[in-house]
Amino acid sequence: MGEFDNKEREEVFSKKVRAGKRTYFFDVKATRSGDYYLTLTESKKRLEDGVFVKHKIFLYKEDFEKFAEGLNETVEYIKNHQEVVEKRYEYSDSHEVVARVQNDDFSF
Repeated sequence: MGEFDNKEREEVFSKKVRAGKRTYFFDVKATRSGDYYLTLTESKKRLEDGVFVKHKIFLYKEDFEKFAEGLNETVEYIKNHQEVVEKRYEYSDSHEVVARVQNDDFSF
């Protein structure tokens, strides 16, 4: 079994976030020894062939604090240097995505 072959890993918790053309998955899984880790997956449908392309990051609990610090610092930089326009997405019955733009502040 390869290092990244996690088909046998127990899924403990999952959160799906739809954001327009992308879907993000936050999955908590358990190692064989029972330690939790996080996988962050971005999924986007390729227009030319309809295939879903996925990018995955594995984040282990010993890295949570440093990762969160880096993410928060980066988000704060963007918020302080550019206006952040949050898009709210609505899904129609035909599965088309309609974006509504709001000038809301957001935080983590």
